[in-house]
Amino acid sequence: MFLPVVLLSMLLFLVLFFGIGFLLNMLLRMSWIMAIIYPIVCFFIINTLPLAEYIHEPGSSFAAFGERLVSLALADILILTSGLVGAIISGIVIRMLRVRGYQMF
Repeated sequence: MFLPVVLLSMLLFLVLFFGIGFLLNMLLRMSWIMAIIYPIVCFFIINTLPLAEYIHEPGSSFAAFGERLVSLALADILILTSGLVGAIISGIVIRMLRVRGYQMF
């Protein structure tokens, strides 16, 4: 990938997961909900097998997922990591706002 595409994708993932995390934290009143859900989201992004395969043949399915995870390109890792950073920042911001007296919903 070209550098501007990677940087723009990183910014978009950061803002996207910050926004989703902020809204979920505000509605569910759990400061770290998106940081907990984010690995599941990454699993669905990286996964290529049907979910039923993980129940019927867990050994080969998880091995295939591990190989796919290890074979990610650096750009993909950076983009997914920036999404995690956005989710963590949303938890920090919600917590700071609640400490300062802002009660959302």
